[in-house]
Amino acid sequence: MAHRSAEAVWQGTLNEGNGSLKLSSGSYEGPYTFMSRFEEGAGTNPEEMIAAAQAGCFTMALSAALGRQGFPVTRVHTTAEVTLTKLEAGMTITKITLNTEGSVQGIDEAKFQEEAEKAKSGCIISRAMNPSIEFVLNAKLV
Repeated sequence: MAHRSAEAVWQGTLNEGNGSLKLSSGSYEGPYTFMSRFEEGAGTNPEEMIAAAQAGCFTMALSAALGRQGFPVTRVHTTAEVTLTKLEAGMTITKITLNTEGSVQGIDEAKFQEEAEKAKSGCIISRAMNPSIEFVLNAKLV
């Protein structure tokens, strides 16, 4: 069984404080602040980490599915956009949009779209997310 972890440290008040996020693998460690999370300040934020996890998981799942079905994948590139909205209950992730492009041999657009939709709902991170989040997929065969 695989175990993955990350850690966060926060010092100070919400608006004036600062923190850091660190992946246990050591591949990333960086700062975050109120500005980087809820406005446009320097640093990262948890929602950006969710976007990275979603993009990575989906891209790997789509590539694997295509390969298993005999469609050689040259490249799949995905960006994930996480929408953070202020609701009555507080700030909430309300939407994740995946924009993906695939260079895949021997596949038509309909089959590519079908496999992309399966990967969107079937990848590990998608399954872990709250079902009330709207997931949007824009897939393009190039």
